[in-house]
Amino acid sequence: MTGFGGAGAFSDGKYNITTAFGGTLHRYIGREKALELMHQVDSLNVRFGGENTRLYSTADASLSTLCLQNNLHLLDASVRHLGTDINYRVLTALFDVLKDRVDFYFNCPVGDIRTTPDGFIITTPEGEFSGRACVASVGRSGSSWMERVCRTLGIPTQSNRVDIGVRVELPAAVFSHITDKVYESKIVYKTEKYQDLVRTFCMNPRGAVVNENTNGIVTVNGHSYEDPAKQTDNTNFALLVSKHFTEPFKDSNGYGESIARLSNMLGGGVIIQRFGDLIRGQRSTPSRIGKSFVEPTLSATPGDLSLVIPKRILDGIIEMIYALDKIAPGTANDDTLLYGVEVKFYNMEVALDEHLETCHPGLFIIGDGSGVTHSLSQASASGIYVADQILERYV
Repeated sequence: MTGFGGAGAFSDGKYNITTAFGGTLHRYIGREKALELMHQVDSLNVRFGGENTRLYSTADASLSTLCLQNNLHLLDASVRHLGTDINYRVLTALFDVLKDRVDFYFNCPVGDIRTTPDGFIITTPEGEFSGRACVASVGRSGSSWMERVCRTLGIPTQSNRVDIGVRVELPAAVFSHITDKVYESKIVYKTEKYQDLVRTFCMNPRGAVVNENTNGIVTVNGHSYEDPAKQTDNTNFALLVSKHFTEPFKDSNGYGESIARLSNMLGGGVIIQRFGDLIRGQRSTPSRIGKSFVEPTLSATPGDLSLVIPKRILDGIIEMIYALDKIAPGTANDDTLLYGVEVKFYNMEVALDEHLETCHPGLFIIGDGSGVTHSLSQASASGIYVADQILERYV
């Protein structure tokens, strides 16, 4: 989750070119500029190894109509899928170009950031570094550090959301009529019972379910490869419910962590359950999983997700599965596998201006660590945006 490329280094390499989801960068720099930069990111990815990958579009009128007819909403985006293999190749090529021009210090945690009359000083085990400008880009794994820095420097912040849900795995054929056209479909559903929004996230056609370790908390995620030889017979995607908290509770990430820790306590990590078992109120067992027509791509502990996920969230996920079954028959089959929990942690939103600059001139915060971006494409775009400003202002 850290290092060159950060969490993106081993991700599925999906770059969604859109302002409809994936962050709120457009609110700071304008929609037109945000899209322009995301296209620039795409051209760089193609230039550095992604030239043979495909750019998909969700602008499919028939699919959008089918979703609307079933109380589902398909969000528009262009999607460049690099795959975990090509994504790594692109980042390797970028590093090969940069390593002779930039001094990298790996395994070198930054203690704090101090302001000076001439700029900023950061402290590390390798000593102190100073500069007129400072860019903090710590990703989601650096959320607690970023919060401490903002508190020390008096930078205003506000709590963000946390997404909680499950990862669904089913035969690739069930969703092939959708994924063959748009690759990743961002579909949103409003539940009848609570009017909560449930959405699909990170769809991986013919992909694999994987563990994700965030500061010692094991959750579930998914990815896929561009190389057909590494593909599976299954498709996986997340179903997530966003929870925003108001006074007096502010620790949305702490809430998500507590649910993930409960899963880790009961299952020793990730829990897997058949959808049919969940509906019947029974825990899955190794025998039931073994007899399933869907072969799991991740070795997880059979169990009961209803003992982990809050009822309101789980009710919404079940509603969404039945809604998706109307546009992709087979989604609600007994043998559809659910892995839990999947949690998407977000940094608190840092107060930034239209330059992505804090109240301290020259201190910029970019990427998911700012709470502004939530995707590879928007995080990358924010980096280019700030780099251009530093070149114009200081060079």
